[in-house]
Amino acid sequence: MNGSLLFVSSIIILIDVVNGCPPTCLCHPISQTVDCRNRGLAEVPSHLPAGTQILFLSNNDIQRLSQRTFRGTKTLKVLDLSNNSISGLLPETFKGLEHLQILNLTNNFITYVDNKTFSSLPHLRELDLSSNNISRLPRTLGNKTENITLLSLKYNQLQEVDRVLLESLPNLKMILFKGNFWQCNCQIVGLKLWLESFLYNGGISDEVICSIPENRKGKDLLKIPYELYGTCPPTASHVHHVCWHHNSEHKGSVKHTHPSEYGGNSTRANCEPKSKPRPASLRHSVATVAITGVVCGIICLMMLAAAVYGCAYAVITAKYHQENSYPGKEQGSCEEKEPFENSLA
Repeated sequence: MNGSLLFVSSIIILIDVVNGCPPTCLCHPISQTVDCRNRGLAEVPSHLPAGTQILFLSNNDIQRLSQRTFRGTKTLKVLDLSNNSISGLLPETFKGLEHLQILNLTNNFITYVDNKTFSSLPHLRELDLSSNNISRLPRTLGNKTENITLLSLKYNQLQEVDRVLLESLPNLKMILFKGNFWQCNCQIVGLKLWLESFLYNGGISDEVICSIPENRKGKDLLKIPYELYGTCPPTASHVHHVCWHHNSEHKGSVKHTHPSEYGGNSTRANCEPKSKPRPASLRHSVATVAITGVVCGIICLMMLAAAVYGCAYAVITAKYHQENSYPGKEQGSCEEKEPFENSLA
């Protein structure tokens, strides 16, 4: 009996080896799934069955993903790397996974995402980056990530998200922001504008709760009026950028400096800051006043012309009646005397 069990076990192991299934994982050929969860793995198995479409690697101790990790699994559609110890993602970590649709990186130690990390995933639809230590995101997630419909950024260290990043995801249907340290100052207005439009068009999102400044802590971003954010002053990098363009002959000498150092006369001589443009509402008000003044002036001129014309017409009419009234009266008096004289005769 024991010999029979040993023979069957040997056959199963032999089949797994032939199919390329790692010894610590479970492989399901029908669903093309490889289950390596809770195996204490320190790295991704190097040999996986050909044609694997679903790979579960959650609840392990994987710390590093190299650029060669997934080169033998180009047919993957679902990759679950949640609950590991991954601290960084190289630009070409997922290169070759052109069919990948779902990527779960929840609960790792990722601190930063490069703008080329997901560039090789044209069919990616769901990206879960929640419960990491991400403090900032690039302006885009990649050149071929426009098909993402779900993005989770919950429970990270984010203080802001660039509106350009959000606008580069035209097919996004759900985005989650909960559990970050949102800095509700002038720089977050772009996120507020985008989020209002996203929700209006049927998108799904949770609340963006402010953490700083103190007077807005715990408040919903969407419920804070725009007027309270104010206008962001130009940063040192922005001033440096302007100086670089206007003083190309001094490219080597212009350096990043603290904003307070731009008050010196030498800096002003090299790069005079441009005057701030007036707000659109003020320009509209000035234009309205100018147009109103012109219209009122035209009306006043028309009224004055009408008055002059009326006075001139009255004077001419009066003079005409005055000249034509006296001859008529003298002729009438002569005609009235003739019958009287005839009656005396």
